[in-house]
Amino acid sequence: MKHTIILIILASLWTCHDAIDTLKPGDTLNSTSSLVSALGKFTLNFITKPIGNSEMSFLAILRIKTKANKAWIANPHSPVLSSSSPLLTLDFNNTLKITHRNGQPFILSAPNTTSITSVVATLLDSGNFVLQEVSPVNGSTIRILWQSFDYPTDTFLPGMKLGVDHINEHVWSLLSWGSSDNPVSSGPFSLEWDTNAHQLKIKKSGVIYWTSGVFADGRFEYILPDVSKQRYNFSIVSNQNEDYLTYTSLDDPNDPEPEWVLYTRGALFEYGAQVDIIRAQNCDGYNTVGGCVRRDRPSDCVGKLGDDFEIKKGNFTIINSANASRPANWIGTGSEDCKVTCWQNCSCLGFDFPFGSQTTGAGCRFWSVDCAFIEDLSTATQSFVVPNSVTLPPKSPDSPPRGKINATHKGLWIGTSIAALLVIGFCILCYRLRGTKFMLSAGKNGTKIQKKLLKFMKSERPTDHGNIRHPDLSVFTYESVLAATSNFSEANKLGQGGFGPVYKGKLATGREVAVKRLSKCSGQGTVEFKNELILIYELQHTNLVQLFGFCIHEEEKMLIYEYMQNKSLDYFLFDSIRCLQLDWKKRFGIIEGITQGMLYLHKYSRTKVIHRDLKASNILLDENMNPKIADFGMARIFTQELEANTVRVVGTR
Repeated sequence: MKHTIILIILASLWTCHDAIDTLKPGDTLNSTSSLVSALGKFTLNFITKPIGNSEMSFLAILRIKTKANKAWIANPHSPVLSSSSPLLTLDFNNTLKITHRNGQPFILSAPNTTSITSVVATLLDSGNFVLQEVSPVNGSTIRILWQSFDYPTDTFLPGMKLGVDHINEHVWSLLSWGSSDNPVSSGPFSLEWDTNAHQLKIKKSGVIYWTSGVFADGRFEYILPDVSKQRYNFSIVSNQNEDYLTYTSLDDPNDPEPEWVLYTRGALFEYGAQVDIIRAQNCDGYNTVGGCVRRDRPSDCVGKLGDDFEIKKGNFTIINSANASRPANWIGTGSEDCKVTCWQNCSCLGFDFPFGSQTTGAGCRFWSVDCAFIEDLSTATQSFVVPNSVTLPPKSPDSPPRGKINATHKGLWIGTSIAALLVIGFCILCYRLRGTKFMLSAGKNGTKIQKKLLKFMKSERPTDHGNIRHPDLSVFTYESVLAATSNFSEANKLGQGGFGPVYKGKLATGREVAVKRLSKCSGQGTVEFKNELILIYELQHTNLVQLFGFCIHEEEKMLIYEYMQNKSLDYFLFDSIRCLQLDWKKRFGIIEGITQGMLYLHKYSRTKVIHRDLKASNILLDENMNPKIADFGMARIFTQELEANTVRVVGTR
């Protein structure tokens, strides 16, 4: 009886985990207990997250504070069912592992030496979880057998390393999550240490998007250039055994130490201070601002155009009448969008902003190899942005100097200029007539809306990781939407729903999109519409159609989604021939995907959304017949019933 009481007391002490930072051989950590570092800075315990339709468990290290970031996850790609009673175990063979009822254990470390006499696993105040051999006499560390710092996930803590262990050929780097709330899938962005140039670099799918610049005077050129020298103490170690970067914090020791987090969309962010370190997703492949890396041009462009742009006064004139009817291309909301598109297209000779300045976001018009640029320095002519290698028509050797043109040459020059201006004017007139009556909405109201949209895109908007922006949610100009959809031609119309017609479009970048023209009966202004878009954009799931951006033109609002190659489920389901393509395996996969998407909307998303109109035509299919729910945000955007389009109260009869 006495021994039983002692065991109960010891068990209660184990569950009261305030002072426990170490596992000894034979110890276990279950889903209700934790390890806490000696000074109470970090905790190690199991966390649960909804993955699909199941609650999954991950072993995680978190800083002890409100809304703590998951600084490290032991099994990001091998979660275990929460119902399977996961345990962290250090067994008597010195193997550190995660066990559960439903399968094989997940091994963290299994030392292959038999000469070890005393091993413990300890959570340190640095946030490092170490398996170490200790002295049986005084408990001092003899050597580190394994440590979590060697396997970083998306977070870079002070004391961690980014670089290469030459002896073991082990690389220390960060990898973003596939989505903001799901560590199982890996994202496209990585943060790595360049051992040759000795600078940090962010890659997207293996392509370098950003570099930190060289290290000098205690800081890197493009890492928080105004404050990094006061916030971080960087150390670079380079020898035959290893080459890496590490850092410590220079903040007040009473304040939480920094955590650099590489987010899903490419931002490197200091979690505790809510500070942007770098936003690699703003690197568009052309600009070199803030460490952005200019990517290689197409091989057929090399040597044809310069690598920079300059503003010149003059006019483009069409020299190939066969392509005189070619429509102008409309993209982006600013000069950088236009530059990168022109720079990566070797047929582009320049662009201008016919409906406003480059700062108003009114779109740009490209001029191609079918044109010639004639420089005119008079103040009345328009300005064009052209690559610096675009040359002007050469003057003949006997041509008179500028300003001293004889009467014959002057008359010829005036006649040529008038003809060129007439051709340009005729082409512009034809292009305007081809558009809708809203094509030239660059008045005061249009400019005011565009400025409001640009201000919205630059504003800070909350996410799961704090106040960071979402530059992937694009503001599309009305002209760019018109160009993408061929002026909303019937040939591009995909269908008509209760919320408005949907058109297929192709952006200047080559991406195919679906454009939904919303009915005007939503009763929302720009501010309310913007707030609803933020909520919808935060809904990220593999079985929801992805929202790329939006467009507002006068009273009309449009949403730009990803284009789904296999149309909607009803296209197959209710056709006697096409339905034969849906075997039971595909049908079951579609059913499962729809269920997971609805479960996410109703239960696991940051904001609960009730679809209210789930039907076969609102289930879209990608190229692999994977289902994606569409119109899941319409119930939010529309604040009143669509009496003009339907007779239903809610949903479809």
